[in-house]
Amino acid sequence: MLAKDITADRDYPPFNRAMRDGFAVRSSDIPGTLRIVGEVRAGSVFTAAVGPGETVEIMTGAPVPAGPDTVVMVEHCIQNGDGTVTMERPLEYGMNVALQGSEAPKGGVVAPGGRRIDYGTVSLLAASGHLSVPVFRKPRVAILSTGDEIVPIDRTPQPHQIRNSNAWSLAAQVTRAGGEPIVLPIAPDTLDETRQLIEQGLQADLLLLSGGVSAGKYDVVEPALARLRAAFFFDRVLIQPGQPLVFGRVDQTFFFGLPGNPGATIVTFEIFARAAVDLLGGMTETTLPLAMAKLTKPFRHKPGLTRFLPATLREGAITPVPWQGSGDIPALARANCFLVADAQKPDYEEGEWIPVLMK
Repeated sequence: MLAKDITADRDYPPFNRAMRDGFAVRSSDIPGTLRIVGEVRAGSVFTAAVGPGETVEIMTGAPVPAGPDTVVMVEHCIQNGDGTVTMERPLEYGMNVALQGSEAPKGGVVAPGGRRIDYGTVSLLAASGHLSVPVFRKPRVAILSTGDEIVPIDRTPQPHQIRNSNAWSLAAQVTRAGGEPIVLPIAPDTLDETRQLIEQGLQADLLLLSGGVSAGKYDVVEPALARLRAAFFFDRVLIQPGQPLVFGRVDQTFFFGLPGNPGATIVTFEIFARAAVDLLGGMTETTLPLAMAKLTKPFRHKPGLTRFLPATLREGAITPVPWQGSGDIPALARANCFLVADAQKPDYEEGEWIPVLMK
């Protein structure tokens, strides 16, 4: 993430640049037949002025000489073989010319601080001669899975156990969001051990806990946080999956207590925790990346909660993926997005538009 505004070191483009192969002309001369007085290609300069009734052949990216204000595409020209060229179509002033400074003036901000550096930004930095730029440190995000039923992924689980998939899906999500994941050991369902591992996780910039945030007898995450004098900002949201979501802070470190079902963990990270990673990484504002798509079939859900349900999006059309609830990892893997069902709208017809949250 850029830590300061990046400015242009010169005008971009630094000259009036031809945007097409063709002929540089005065628009007032067209339509008409003009005398060819030279050629200019990218990387060279035509130093003489081009007078009325004259033109120069010009290549894409070359500087437009003094005099012409427009470039006629070569396919719209008739070269007569006698040193002249005829253009029969009338032109608009400035067509096919990028004026000096029209992309960015010298000293203007071309990449604001707080912007994530993607390949487009890298291209811009290289083009403007920035060999290095100040950036924000990647936020360190501790990930703590809880529960006696959870075992490491390299262990064969007993029939009553499951592998720790949530920690690694969260690690992938944190990495994609620009953070540095730190996967902690699994916390058993005991208050003291959970509290000790939470204290370890609070040394990071953000702590993500998975599981143990419901109201069950052995859900010890909230009591452990309470012993650490946590401030709780909320402990439930009206979405599905992911209702029992906890958000708070211990001293200066924020934490999310995410539900333990894989679908709920994935969804609540994308809706809530991703924004925290963005802001801790230096982004100045963050939004939920929703699009719209048409349903390929009728869809119905129980009203009262906003639902984020697995679906596939292809060519602007969205199809719900059958699933067995938020523990259905194979269905989550088959989906490439989540449809977003309005809490107040139980029925959707085929062809109706519905919001989409991309994975």
